[in-house]
Amino acid sequence: MQKLNELYRGKAKTVFTTENPEYLILQFRDDTSAFDGERIEQLARKGMVNNKFNYFIMEKLAAAGIPTQMEKLLSDNECLVKKLAMIPVECVVRNLAAGSLVRRLGVEEGLELNPPTFELFLKNDALHDPMVNESHAIAFGWATAEQLAEMKRLTLAVNNVLKPLFAAGGMLLVDYKLEFGVFNGEIVLGDEFSPDGCRLWDIATRTKLDKDRFRQGLGGVVEAYEEVGKRLGMQFD
Repeated sequence: MQKLNELYRGKAKTVFTTENPEYLILQFRDDTSAFDGERIEQLARKGMVNNKFNYFIMEKLAAAGIPTQMEKLLSDNECLVKKLAMIPVECVVRNLAAGSLVRRLGVEEGLELNPPTFELFLKNDALHDPMVNESHAIAFGWATAEQLAEMKRLTLAVNNVLKPLFAAGGMLLVDYKLEFGVFNGEIVLGDEFSPDGCRLWDIATRTKLDKDRFRQGLGGVVEAYEEVGKRLGMQFD
């Protein structure tokens, strides 16, 4: 399937149309951003690593019965996906306290959350992705009650698949965010799952192996992403 026109350019990915109106091509770039795009850098190999990482994870989720937009890997930094009508609400699950939860509530980083928390955030960089609730989403027409219920069910189902997967590789799945859209009337997991959108710590040392390495100036960002992938059995070369 051929790449045609640029449809959308995000902080780290570019979306292109194809000759089939139901499918798009996602191109993963080497751009790395933080703080709602205020800081952007180029990191060699990052686009390739995240593209292959995302494909691997989406295949695992699809095998577990979770509908995803992934169709196939096209190249080192491109994949073919279904065109979704995206819902502008992000779903976040937290297994351990970190990031904004720590800042908002003053709890200790690394506190185990049992059961995991589930949160909704409006996808809006200009507003810094504010936290919202189901009533907001329904009242403002971002999603229906039925769509929200299915998004929550699928988000927690993802946790049941990925938490043990990462644990088997000696890692803690601290938290993650997911985006969903509608395809032929069905709620489908879209966007990506990579270390850009989740937190992963070494289970023994609690070394950070995700985008916090970029946010916090720890260095070795792409090397950490590749380490995560290799622990899961991925090949990047």
